[in-house]
Amino acid sequence: MLLTDSSNNTHLSYCTNIHAGEAWPDVLQSLYENVPTVRASVPDDTPFGLGLRVSASASKALQSHTAREELRSFLTKTNTYLFTINGFPYGTFHGQPVKEGAYKPDWTQPERLGYTNDLATLLAEFLPAQDTAGQPVQGSVSTVPGSYKPWINGDESKLALIAGQMVQHVAHLVSLKETTGNTIALALEPEPCCLLETIDETVDFFQQRLFSQAAQTQLSQLTGLSLTEANDALHTHIGVCYDVCHAAVEFENPIDSIRQLQHAGITIPKVQLSSALRLTNVTAASVNHLKPFAEPVYMHQVVEKNRRNELSRFNDLADAFRGGAIDAGSEWRVHFHVPVFLDTMEHFDTTQYFLKEILALQAREPVTHHLEIETYSFNVLPQQYQQVSVAQAIAREMHWVQTQLADARV
Repeated sequence: MLLTDSSNNTHLSYCTNIHAGEAWPDVLQSLYENVPTVRASVPDDTPFGLGLRVSASASKALQSHTAREELRSFLTKTNTYLFTINGFPYGTFHGQPVKEGAYKPDWTQPERLGYTNDLATLLAEFLPAQDTAGQPVQGSVSTVPGSYKPWINGDESKLALIAGQMVQHVAHLVSLKETTGNTIALALEPEPCCLLETIDETVDFFQQRLFSQAAQTQLSQLTGLSLTEANDALHTHIGVCYDVCHAAVEFENPIDSIRQLQHAGITIPKVQLSSALRLTNVTAASVNHLKPFAEPVYMHQVVEKNRRNELSRFNDLADAFRGGAIDAGSEWRVHFHVPVFLDTMEHFDTTQYFLKEILALQAREPVTHHLEIETYSFNVLPQQYQQVSVAQAIAREMHWVQTQLADARV
């Protein structure tokens, strides 16, 4: 939905990657089953923005006129519009182990480029010309932050390939802007244990590679833009998807991390609203309570801060159980997206405090136009946290976020 007036045209939605479905018919069915319930939680009749997750399979299907008309019909019937797409998970994302497969194919592979081009083309067709306040609507597609770090290991040829393919995608976005008039930005999503996991690493990658003279020259050759125009296009069409859970797990400072991106000239096309698990005093008992969260589907990276404020990283909970420091002087933060309306859980804290700071900043001085709630792991939470339906949980999250933003504006 459009949250604010024309001076701050911020769109709020949730990411449909919380719903199972890879093939287009299954995706469409899940939309009809869930979106109306969430939509009904919004107490007005303004159009409802949708954060759509589209698998590679569904993306190929949506190249047909029939499938696109099915999507168009759904949007019309539900008074819903499309403004952002989650292009991170390429393949199966529910019901079987995903783990590091969520990063495949990475940006060294042509399949990732082709898939992301298809998503941008789809979004350009469905993006509204303007919102209810008469402001232009820009689109965003979030994506893998290059690769999974162990697959790259500092290999210069792979790093150059990743940047080169991202610049090729920007050329596609420039072409879409010329042919449709719609502006779409690719949003790289830093994540623990990935090529880009910290804000420092992200800024360095943009400055050294995506905003470099070589990138400008490559884009100029692909598009015919001047070098100055190519530089502007790179800053317009590629930025960061700031996932609040990921930043909190990395022990970033919420305000400083946003400022760092802004000072580097890196746009934030989308902020994903999410919270992580937090163990502030790690003991054998708290680790034992954490074990039910070590489920087999998703990666749950752990970042540990010890008594000396040193950080250690573990690729998954099982690794942290084997190698983490279990003492009252250490803190663990776990990449497990928990409902944003929970500030504590039965045996743990969450990083909701971090999310509140980001939302307060957004309310005071918007850092993005796209807010997307992303608690995709609801279905793998321990059973005691699944006492309502997914749609009801999402509706509660939407209400909580709206309340936080409204309170911060007072």
